[in-house]
Amino acid sequence: MAEVEGRPGGTGSAPASASAGGPGFVRYLGVRSGVAVNMTQMCGIGPFITIPLVVTAMGGPQAVVGWVAGAVLALADGLIWAELGAAMPGAGGTYIYLREAFQYRTGRLMPFLFVWTAVLFIPLIGLVDYVGFLWPHMSYLDIHLLSIVVVVVVVIGLYRRIESVALITTVLWIIMLVTIVLVIAAGLSRFSVSLAFHYPAGAFSIKHGFFIGLGAALVLAIYDYLGYNTTAYMGDELRNPGRVMPRSIIYSILAMMVLYLALNISVVGAVPWHVVAKSSSVASLVVQRSWGQPVADGITVLVVLTAFASVFTGLLGGSRVPVHAAEDGVFFRSFARLHPRYRFPTVSLLVLGAITMIGSFFTLSEVINMLTAVIIIVQAVAQVVALTVLRRRQPDLIRPYRQWLYPVPSLVALAGWVYVYHSAGRTAIILSGIWLAAGMAAYLIWARVVRTWPFGPKLVREAYLEQQKQQLAAAGPPIQPE
Repeated sequence: MAEVEGRPGGTGSAPASASAGGPGFVRYLGVRSGVAVNMTQMCGIGPFITIPLVVTAMGGPQAVVGWVAGAVLALADGLIWAELGAAMPGAGGTYIYLREAFQYRTGRLMPFLFVWTAVLFIPLIGLVDYVGFLWPHMSYLDIHLLSIVVVVVVVIGLYRRIESVALITTVLWIIMLVTIVLVIAAGLSRFSVSLAFHYPAGAFSIKHGFFIGLGAALVLAIYDYLGYNTTAYMGDELRNPGRVMPRSIIYSILAMMVLYLALNISVVGAVPWHVVAKSSSVASLVVQRSWGQPVADGITVLVVLTAFASVFTGLLGGSRVPVHAAEDGVFFRSFARLHPRYRFPTVSLLVLGAITMIGSFFTLSEVINMLTAVIIIVQAVAQVVALTVLRRRQPDLIRPYRQWLYPVPSLVALAGWVYVYHSAGRTAIILSGIWLAAGMAAYLIWARVVRTWPFGPKLVREAYLEQQKQQLAAAGPPIQPE
């Protein structure tokens, strides 16, 4: 049941980040807006171009197994985000979780490495395969000039108060849902059971490389599921984070799982899988065969808007990532600056938008593969460890949501991320090691300058536990019955 949205409030959360001389973020987003943000970021243009790639990787309609595996990994990982985010809501999400969990042993190293990677990963990953997908005959310059226009429009759309951003996001979310449902309906209108469930010989044979194909498919599928954590980056803007955070994450994963499975099955049930594997636009292909070219052209416009929506929500969440790091002095302090009236991070939004525009002029596939591999280490795997460490180190921390069947989802997520990392390829793994080494070198330089671990004492501050104690002290002793 969705929560009614409103102005600042909420319970069990840390103080919102504040800029000098002004209040912090505005707590406005409820469950409905949170789900809209997550689902819009998850979808984008991804499934419309990765379905052929997943079908190719798996070698037939059994590609649905790749989508199921992606859903299992996303849900297991989402339960980790849900517990951490509900207990420690704040701008930046992962930065806070790693800061609180790893400060006992390695100071600020892990949160530094996360921010070091995320400020590039988040804006670039939102642009993957966006420009040029629907305009293959445009020149190189035209494509990239168009990408700049798109990013400028996105930044203008985000350069406003969170109440207006929530409304825009909800509209884009509805467009995304309509797009997927129409493509599914087009596929079902000419659905053939023999096409959807006729598997090639040896489709599930280990000897024929089933697990190799599954690894490649899982990398693609999990890319399409990423985004369920966007509200975790916006913890300071959730009205009641202890309630909104876990619900927005879990609801969005379950909803997209249903949509992705229905989309995949309807596509391979309407068009032979070997034709799907060669398609560059399955949405237009399926709709054109079912309802004709004019309707397919209309669907193409909706796909463009869905892709735009993903970039919009990607920069929305990504612009919040460096805020707490900047306040802690781990990142450029200007990134903590909030708009004096609208209360959003101005410098962070503009810089990440600029990175997105610059990235559009380069062939980024290898860079993105490398950053994806690094994020698996410094975010996905690190958060599995963080959840366990915090349960042991801070057992009294109020946790509005606790992971179901702990530690089973954590172990499933850990195994899945290790599998995805291994499947990323040798080049990505080698480059990720180089990037991490560079990040560690940068950290050592910074640590030397500010005289923190390993060149100074580890500053351990259990921020959320301290805040809870202050709240209890302010509330006073309980009233005793007469």
